[in-house]
Amino acid sequence: MKIQNNQFLSIEQLQERYLNQNRQTQNNTTQSGLSFQDILTKKAESPVAGEVKFSKHAANRLVDRNIELTKEQVERLNQGAVKAGEKGIHESLVLVDSLAFIVNVPNHTVITAMDQTETDENVFTNIDGAVIM
Repeated sequence: MKIQNNQFLSIEQLQERYLNQNRQTQNNTTQSGLSFQDILTKKAESPVAGEVKFSKHAANRLVDRNIELTKEQVERLNQGAVKAGEKGIHESLVLVDSLAFIVNVPNHTVITAMDQTETDENVFTNIDGAVIM
């Protein structure tokens, strides 16, 4: 039986082919050219550290109650959420001027918002801390 050398790859050629293929797949690049690690890092940084986002409910409350936040108020709200996080608070009441916000600190999410006219009894439940800014 006669075997021609040009039909079979040598061990070195096979190693090179599979090692190069493994290196390419280990990059885990997506169609956009980003690796999984790049996407994960980008998502983790997505809301800027200390920057809160508003839940759908909170956004609706702002619109319903005609509450418009200035940049300075949003900045103070962010600072209040950071301070709450530093103290280990999970559900925080953050008071900014005459506005009250309930913030889920671990998720950096404002759950609801109201102004002083909405807080008739001044009673807030399901919070474990408060920050006055």
